[in-house]
Amino acid sequence: MSDFNTTIVDEFRANNGTVQTMGFGRSLVLVHSIGAKSGAQRTIPLAGIPVDDGWLIAASAAGAPSNPAWYHNLLAHPDISLDYPTADSIDSTPVTAVELTGADRDAGWQQFVDRSPAFADYQVKAGDRTIPVFLLRRG
Repeated sequence: MSDFNTTIVDEFRANNGTVQTMGFGRSLVLVHSIGAKSGAQRTIPLAGIPVDDGWLIAASAAGAPSNPAWYHNLLAHPDISLDYPTADSIDSTPVTAVELTGADRDAGWQQFVDRSPAFADYQVKAGDRTIPVFLLRRG
């Protein structure tokens, strides 16, 4: 895990799901995935949008030209766990990662763009890469 991600994860845990760094507040979730090749446990802090049956996450990689490593991890091992902020603490739940396609993907992506204009910038930077969106469905 990068030093930045370690800092964010530590702050998330120390403050019951609140991360003041970069103004994230209570908008992050911790995705516990399994390495596609290594089989190693990974913890990734990501923007998460709660929806009726789980959370949306986007593989934006800040607009990089290729998908982040965790994208491939979720495709290889979709049954994972998630830590998320509640009213005053952190809870965990098993989830199944489902990559959204077509209109579902577009609607999910629009929720990220509506939340922050930075996501629209990420798509511009990503060029021809359509940024994937996952539904993390409660298991």
